[in-house]
Amino acid sequence: MRLARRLAAPGAGWTAEADAVVVGSGIAGLTAALRLRTRVPKVLLVTKGALASGSTVWAQGGIAAALDPADSPAAHLTDTLTAGAEVCDPAAVEVLVTEGPARVRELVALGADFDTGADGALSLTREGGHGADRIAHAGGDATGAEISRALVAQLDAVREDPGIEVIEHALVLDLLTAAPGPDGEPGPVCGVTLHVIGEGTRDGVGAVLGKAVVLATGGIGQVYPSSTNPAQATGDGLAAALRAGAEVGDVEFVQFHPTVLWLGAGVKGQLALISEAVRGEGAMLLDTEGVRFMPEVHPLAELAPRDVVAHAIVRRMAATGSDHVYLDARHLGVEFLRRRFPTIGERLLAESIDLTTDLVPVAPAQHYHSGGVVTDLLGRSSVEGLYAVGEVACTGVHGANRLASNSLLEGLVFARRAADDVAARVADGGLVQHEPVERAGEPALVAATARTRLQRLAQRGPGVIRSAEGLASAATALARIPVRAHEQPGVVAAPQTAEWETTNLHQVTTLLTAAAAERTESRGGHFREDHPVRDPAWRERLLARLDADGRLTTRRVPVG
Repeated sequence: MRLARRLAAPGAGWTAEADAVVVGSGIAGLTAALRLRTRVPKVLLVTKGALASGSTVWAQGGIAAALDPADSPAAHLTDTLTAGAEVCDPAAVEVLVTEGPARVRELVALGADFDTGADGALSLTREGGHGADRIAHAGGDATGAEISRALVAQLDAVREDPGIEVIEHALVLDLLTAAPGPDGEPGPVCGVTLHVIGEGTRDGVGAVLGKAVVLATGGIGQVYPSSTNPAQATGDGLAAALRAGAEVGDVEFVQFHPTVLWLGAGVKGQLALISEAVRGEGAMLLDTEGVRFMPEVHPLAELAPRDVVAHAIVRRMAATGSDHVYLDARHLGVEFLRRRFPTIGERLLAESIDLTTDLVPVAPAQHYHSGGVVTDLLGRSSVEGLYAVGEVACTGVHGANRLASNSLLEGLVFARRAADDVAARVADGGLVQHEPVERAGEPALVAATARTRLQRLAQRGPGVIRSAEGLASAATALARIPVRAHEQPGVVAAPQTAEWETTNLHQVTTLLTAAAAERTESRGGHFREDHPVRDPAWRERLLARLDADGRLTTRRVPVG
């Protein structure tokens, strides 16, 4: 299987320089940029939308950390490893849980207003897979929005600082790389090309040279017809890193959130998430016949790990011939629900559903990608000068299934580590500016009209429940989609945002399908109906990369 190693795009009409380029403005990107601002001479932050439009805004439940004196990092580590289904990197998890509490307290010091009790201590709740109350939340169910607000406020306060520049409404197209090594290994990353989408501070396609690039571009939600991810989550960072020769891993592990608002067949785009915190407070899942089914599935019932709950819902839907189940929170009381879940309540009322009096129809939908660009404990990828943090990264923390509310913490902890490493290496000359060269091979461009077809293929192939037959069919169909559409007679396609995004979606879907086909077992977020049990021989991580000719190659690496 071959994939193009660059996008079809006009040449750069302008050039800028920075010591470090940060791509993305969620919790990971903002944390990295703020940390770098006073540690390198110049940092440039690029974001696809407005500064405050990163995926972090949509995080409802909270951020997990062992903040209660009765809790411990060791207990948090155990719960994370359990949820990750034996393929987490224990060293990465240990970093997360030991450094996490301090990072959360620093967020509070920066002005993030978390919910507190009468004694002023942080209010902590529990979500699926956690053995203790360790989820700090804000605004009841608006944690991500509050964290984003606090970090953006910090950045806004230093906008006039010449040491930092922000370019909004800009899509990063490709990573700039230097000449490959003598053995054909990828050349160092030395910047990005980007396209400013209408409202940004520079025009058209440009090039930003940098000694380091930190990807914080979020997830791949728009690979699927329905997702809780925002519209900009088109896998741009993952695809760009793959084209640059970076190793990616665990991409087959896609987390489908069990309780996403079901509004009928055929509904597409970003769907409303009903936070796991609702179940954490005692809401129950009922099938369409009114039967509660989770206690017979798992000892934690509705608070089982997300993959367990999602698969149980899919099986129950099949057994009852329904396309949804119900979430029942009515017994929790009107006053409590309105105080604890104001954002969810308002969103449901917009659909004429009252959380306090109605059963809420829900079904699984794509929510989080546990895989991504493989990094070490400092955020370094396999390509010199390229770092990845947040959902686009694969630190090994999540393994086969992310433990609830660990994602915000991972972005916070590893973005700081990456920023500190970049700063230290810039200061000591370990990172230098390289001269970019054009990568070999024909550029790719997939017509934007192919997006709906791609999403259907993702749903039928590497969807919630997978099989060899479905994956093979998806792979064949993906290979038939023209990847040089701008040169195909009769096809209306040109190098522009919609086509670039669709090309990224095509490459990510192809990668995801290949990885899901290779892992012949079921584990965490990867469920194969033709291999429905966990195979001890697959207690390994599956890593992939493109070689110099664009061929997708894979290797298996033991855990730990």
